[in-house]
Amino acid sequence: MTSDPRIYVAIRPDEFALLFPTETASALKALGTVEFADGQGKVPVPDDVADAYDVLVTSWSTEPFPQDRLHGPRLRLAVHAAGSVRGLFARDTLGHGLRLAQGGADGMAVAVAEMAVTLTLVILRNVHTHDRALQASRDWVAGGTGRLGRSVHAQRVGIVGLSRTGIRYARMMRGLGVSRLAAYDPFASADLATTLGVRLVGLDELCRTSDVLSLHAPSTPATHRMIGADQLRALPDDAVVVNTARSWVVDESALLAELRTGRISAGLDVFDTEPLPPDSPFFGLPNAVLLPHVAGGTVQARHRQGEIVVEEVARFLRGEELRHEVTPENYDRLA
Repeated sequence: MTSDPRIYVAIRPDEFALLFPTETASALKALGTVEFADGQGKVPVPDDVADAYDVLVTSWSTEPFPQDRLHGPRLRLAVHAAGSVRGLFARDTLGHGLRLAQGGADGMAVAVAEMAVTLTLVILRNVHTHDRALQASRDWVAGGTGRLGRSVHAQRVGIVGLSRTGIRYARMMRGLGVSRLAAYDPFASADLATTLGVRLVGLDELCRTSDVLSLHAPSTPATHRMIGADQLRALPDDAVVVNTARSWVVDESALLAELRTGRISAGLDVFDTEPLPPDSPFFGLPNAVLLPHVAGGTVQARHRQGEIVVEEVARFLRGEELRHEVTPENYDRLA
């Protein structure tokens, strides 16, 4: 590594400002010579990035690029400040002397878990139905008429995926007094489950025994449509499905069919087609709360994403172990 590392930030200026407030930006600049992309829309990675720079920083606004652009004599680290790395970095990119770290997923984990908790509480306490009735009628009695809400501490809560977000959701549910927590995750250890106070079960059992089913699994070949018609039918009456992960893990047609019966409710932040088209059959469902993929969007989450990038670059330059490294072994399991 050179005595004056060169760092290229392939992030649009306005997005960089959201991720790297003044103090964090200064910390990044203190690590070496930092050069920035400019312009609007998607910003490109320079053709000579692997020859002229030691570190590359990317995010949502980075334009996709040929993977061989990253293979060269100088570039040794890329850090992605956003969520999934898969839109920019193929598995085959790893190696050839290049290491890859992910800053966004851990940075957003708390925010996404908070939104999952929010959707859980909103639906259990009928916040959405009370608000809609009161706004539409402006009648106090009409807004308050309907079935009673349900206390979260009395629910059987099931978690699909003890990911970074799933772990935080479990802890938050514990903090709200939930004592009956179960999870399905073939990669989760018994020690982790014990620490969280979570019982590990099979997916079918989890669906049969969960009043709230919160999804926190990544998009992998093994998770595609893992929550299908059979799993949804197995849910108890009045169950709540919360998805702040990816629509990939749910059979959306089967979910719509089950919602239309009125038997279950759902809080959804992700959909097969985004933006959700105006004629989407999800609109107008009284038992669905819809969000436009905003679960990870808090000021604190964005700032934490930038901090993690700076921390990973600093560790790399000091020759220390990376804490958020993407490897061929974990590539398919990461969000």
